[in-house]
Amino acid sequence: MITVSTDGSCLRNPGGSSGWAWVNHDGTSAAGGIASGTNQIAELMAVLEAIGAHPGPDHLQIESDSQYAIKCASVWVAGWKRKGWRTAGGKPVSNLALVQGIERAISERTGPVAFTWVRGHVGNHFNERADELCGQAARETQAGHRAGPAVPTAESDSLF
Repeated sequence: MITVSTDGSCLRNPGGSSGWAWVNHDGTSAAGGIASGTNQIAELMAVLEAIGAHPGPDHLQIESDSQYAIKCASVWVAGWKRKGWRTAGGKPVSNLALVQGIERAISERTGPVAFTWVRGHVGNHFNERADELCGQAARETQAGHRAGPAVPTAESDSLF
């Protein structure tokens, strides 16, 4: 089993520089930033990037302190898809391209993907490391020192 912690950060929510990160419990990690986003976009990007970076048949366990990202990827997605990517209230799904990218990445991965919620900022080593990395990526992006993948839009392809 592969266990990965993810996190996202936005310096000024919404619209500020944002960062995402994943930390594999084997010590490997990745992070990136976007010039303008939200904390929700950053959390979803972290999940999408983590799935894409860990292909294969092994069970992938993603730990996140974002209930929003976990529910988008594992609870709400089936209903949204069944309803033509509309919420229960009939509104368009927010961050649709990222949600669809995660759904596609999970379905194309040969091994299973599961999610666990962890409380943030309570000393969980891997969650704290992901938090440090995404914050650093957001700050470097704000300063113009880091470029990450573009946020997919409804008109573009996903990141994978």
